[in-house]
Amino acid sequence: MPKWLQNAVFYEIYPQSFYDTNGDGIGDLQGIIEKLPYVKSLGCNALWLNPVYDSPFMDAGYDVRNHKQIAARYGTNDDMKRLLDAAHEMGIKVLLDLVPGHTSDTNPWFLEAKKAKKSEFSNRYIFTNSVWDAPTDYRLMCGICERDGNYLVNYFSSQPALNYGFADIKYPDWQLPADHPDCKATAEALKDIMRFWMDMGADGFRVDMADSLVKEDKDKTATAKIWKDIREMMDKDYPECALVAEWCYPERAIIDGGFHMDFYLDHYGNGYSKLFRYLDENRTNKAFFHKSGNGDITEFLEEYVPNFELTKDKGYISFMTNNHDMPRATWYMDKDTIKLSHAMIFTMPGVPFLYYGDELGMRYQEELVSKEGGYSRTGSRTPMQWDCSKNMGFSTADADKLYLPVDSFEKAPTVENQKDDPNSVYKVVTDIIALRHKIPQLGNGSGFEVVYAEKGKYPFAYRRGDYVAFVNPSDKDETIDFKEDVLETLYTIGNVTFKDGKATVGKSSFTLIRTK
Repeated sequence: MPKWLQNAVFYEIYPQSFYDTNGDGIGDLQGIIEKLPYVKSLGCNALWLNPVYDSPFMDAGYDVRNHKQIAARYGTNDDMKRLLDAAHEMGIKVLLDLVPGHTSDTNPWFLEAKKAKKSEFSNRYIFTNSVWDAPTDYRLMCGICERDGNYLVNYFSSQPALNYGFADIKYPDWQLPADHPDCKATAEALKDIMRFWMDMGADGFRVDMADSLVKEDKDKTATAKIWKDIREMMDKDYPECALVAEWCYPERAIIDGGFHMDFYLDHYGNGYSKLFRYLDENRTNKAFFHKSGNGDITEFLEEYVPNFELTKDKGYISFMTNNHDMPRATWYMDKDTIKLSHAMIFTMPGVPFLYYGDELGMRYQEELVSKEGGYSRTGSRTPMQWDCSKNMGFSTADADKLYLPVDSFEKAPTVENQKDDPNSVYKVVTDIIALRHKIPQLGNGSGFEVVYAEKGKYPFAYRRGDYVAFVNPSDKDETIDFKEDVLETLYTIGNVTFKDGKATVGKSSFTLIRTK
């Protein structure tokens, strides 16, 4: 296990929207280099960059054309090397985004696979044996190749699926088992890509749709076996590099697949959803983090605690404030509640991830037209809001040249107007991250214990070593039994009092105390 993960706090950067230094309206690697001191000032000591590879950008770079080349819009491979070196000089680790399940349909591998002539790439993707063979249980692109066959795609039509084989073979004429030499060759090609960037200095990868490799893999064990093999390669040759899975199945990702971290994703109705983003069929907010008080903390804990206990000695469950694939928290919560949710995220076990702009409370702009396959996600990918200058400091380009429009809201938060505001989300985020770094027991690998959690009730109280946190997002004060001595109060939002063996946790409040 890489030692640096023990106190890592990540900052996710969507490169297109972070900082533009050449005036073309699109963020670039030089922009990230120039803003590294800002990332460091937040308390973040690690980065995750969304894809920066050469791409036709039909899916914002998740359709890779050349895995070993930086997209021209961002710079060059030399710029990436400069970014890695600059980050490391500041004590910041950098994870790149790995897209293992598919490529662009303009990728040279696929251009060769489409040809009628057999080659080493013929089985790099999944083709049926005939253009007339198009089973309706698969997403197939039909009749557009020189080769007599149709090919499987993941998600968009421009993303042909790479061939890691099938766990359950329904059509033996064209489906290969996962242990077929050509399927293993695909996994070896993936390793080769990873080695290229780790040799340059990358500190590992966030893995896109990590569970999507082997097809018809119902329990995902065949896919996990591939990742376990990759983990063994990394342990041997790159022991300080790390992997985080977009999987949200800690047992499979961490125990079986060997990932160092697994994201706690927002899947409707799961524990993360019930905490932060749970709207019922009538769009009534029943998340725990909402002033209505309709949430149920036990529904989160029933899922989270067993997963934490199962994996705590093997890897980390990673909470995130948001990511590029879902509406920002501002769509679900008001400013007061966002502060509380961030306070909890950064005082929980596991390696936490802060999405760019979430430290400001940036808005989700739901009215935007889809950009590069973003659709409903587009509103969470808007330019970073630095200051009150042109385009909020993101770019000197004319507004109509920007990758996406900046927020037009008159009171839109910026780094400039938030960093010295004692009532800002920024202040909470930086204060809590600083406490996390200061107190080892609040760190990534320390224990977790429920102190108070009752079905349908507030507040929630949990222990991290000698420290106890209380959080009450509802709009009512709540009093519970709490007979421990309070030796020190380290941080408080709102009003929390301790008297006569009781804790009164005020509405919209959070506090962190030391009891031992």
